[in-house]
Amino acid sequence: MRLPSDVLLSDDQLFELCRLNKELRIERTSEGDLVIMPPVGAGSSRRNARIIFQLETWSLTDGTGVVFDSSAGFLLPNGAMRSPDAAWVKRSRLSGLSRDEKEKFLPLCPDFVIELRSPSDALSSQQLKLEEFIENGTVLGFLLDPTGRTVYVYRPRETPEVLEQPKTVSADPILPGFSLQLEDVREPRW
Repeated sequence: MRLPSDVLLSDDQLFELCRLNKELRIERTSEGDLVIMPPVGAGSSRRNARIIFQLETWSLTDGTGVVFDSSAGFLLPNGAMRSPDAAWVKRSRLSGLSRDEKEKFLPLCPDFVIELRSPSDALSSQQLKLEEFIENGTVLGFLLDPTGRTVYVYRPRETPEVLEQPKTVSADPILPGFSLQLEDVREPRW
């Protein structure tokens, strides 16, 4: 959704707009355009639940960071507000935030993100989103394409690594010991 050039929503106004329209998933581009994202199908929702479960299980044992699901908004340095499907942020980066900041969109870029391509997503737009995260401070990102059985691994100053039909993908050394098991993400049992 494009807004008139003289209409610029502050971060607080964007948060209020999202709060008033809870049924919509809204992101903001660095240009200030609003992106209304459709709900995903049950298969994509189940896949994302499996991703969050694996990441949260590892995170509870590791203890150095906090996991967020696709409902969390992050205010990136470039002015965008993005909501990755899964994100992890070091506790040390969160400790300096006020209680109010923690209740709104987090004013930082996650350390680690996962995007799960659903059938309605264009691969090119998902790739641009991962590049945006990396350009704004994410140190590791996974783009999972269950249809193509491909994983794209993003790191700063590197060409994305393309993994064809991997069984797992490791987040070492950024998330020591975390390896995403992909079998249940590709074909979630239910």
